[in-house]
Amino acid sequence: MFIGFYGASVLLTYLGLSFAITGMVIASLGKIPVAVMCLILAGICDMFDGTVARACKRSEEEKKFGIQIDSLVDTVSFGVFPIVLGICMGFTSRINILIYIAYALASVIRLAYFNVKTEEKSIFNKKKKERVSYYYGLPVTSIAIILPFTYNLNIFMHPKVFLTAYPLVMLMTAILFVLNIKIKKPTGIWYVVCSILAVIEIAIILSAIR
Repeated sequence: MFIGFYGASVLLTYLGLSFAITGMVIASLGKIPVAVMCLILAGICDMFDGTVARACKRSEEEKKFGIQIDSLVDTVSFGVFPIVLGICMGFTSRINILIYIAYALASVIRLAYFNVKTEEKSIFNKKKKERVSYYYGLPVTSIAIILPFTYNLNIFMHPKVFLTAYPLVMLMTAILFVLNIKIKKPTGIWYVVCSILAVIEIAIILSAIR
């Protein structure tokens, strides 16, 4: 009845997008802590959606769709959502706007580049049967840990320090998105570490709300 794919292989990707949209709406209502938790949950979904997808039996068309839908969702969840979050927190100066533009550009450039390299690697791996174990540049999903961490530091910072720290972190992250450096792909224990960090960040936010 509908175009697209709706199986288990893309379920977490769609769920992550749902968290991102919910977070943006909640942020616009002034409930920033809950919105930050939505960003973390979107990041968790993205962290494990590839694992779930690879565990499913997929056609070549479904695999290609998975690559495209993942990047499109990442654009919303980790490209647009952090900008909306910053705006809703009141970071709307001219410098902030320029940082948002730089961040958005870096996000989409990295995601587009990643898609191109993924296609090249897919062809290469079929011939050489080798698996690439590193990224070029920092994955955009990392913002789901970096920004909540920065937000939680607000508890210990003077408000004026946070006003500078938050936009600066976004700018530095944007640079790392497109910096031509090799970053090893997280495997095994790193998934556990990232999950623990996410739980700790959510716990800190919940304690602050109370």
